Amino acid sequence: MGVTLNCENLFTLKSNIMNYYLIFITGLLFLVFGANANASKMDTDQREVFAFGIKAGFNYSNVWDSRGQEFDADPKFGFAGGFFAGIPLGRTIGLQPEILISQKGFKGSGTILTAPYTIKRTKTYIDIPLQLQIKPVQHVTFLVGPQFSYLLKQDDVYTFGSNSILVEEEFKNDNIRKNILGFTAGIDFSISHFVLSGKYGWDFQNNNGDGTSSTPRYKNRWLQLTAGYIF
Repeated sequence: MGVTLNCENLFTLKSNIMNYYLIFITGLLFLVFGANANASKMDTDQREVFAFGIKAGFNYSNVWDSRGQEFDADPKFGFAGGFFAGIPLGRTIGLQPEILISQKGFKGSGTILTAPYTIKRTKTYIDIPLQLQIKPVQHVTFLVGPQFSYLLKQDDVYTFGSNSILVEEEFKNDNIRKNILGFTAGIDFSISHFVLSGKYGWDFQNNNGDGTSSTPRYKNRWLQLTAGYIF
């Protein structure tokens, strides 16, 4: 079985991601500017204060740069959540490391020996992004930086007609890359102790180790939306 993303699927994924992202950003801008307009004159700038918090939300993910037998891949939702810290290096620059549990994957359909089937793949990672903070104004932080991901488990649900088969962690005996380097970029909006985040990420490395694995070759790409609390 292989995975191939055609141009139409890629365009649909980009369109869906942009639509979700625009809706998210528009809503957050209203919240942030509304908070600024009603802020007290005694409101202090927190950009030079060390911060620690928790966040939770979801990933909207799919695969790209894939090769293999004809296969139509569609995006799927998964959980994302964990801890983060804000380390100021000045008024407008800082570092934001995070440790997250992050579910990525895809869903789609294909054929095996002319028999149609569907698959839903969920891959659970520990994601550790190390991001540069750019804080042009209070309440708004731009984030950009590399991310290290470690694969914890993989669940595949295959459906043939009315029959479903769960294949869990089959990659343990396969040459699957568990350590993956990627990149993320996003924006945080903070209001008092609360933070709303939007982030886009993609893998630099594919999942297929040195290429000898029989598992289809691909890379992950995802949109992540979370809400958090700063202590």
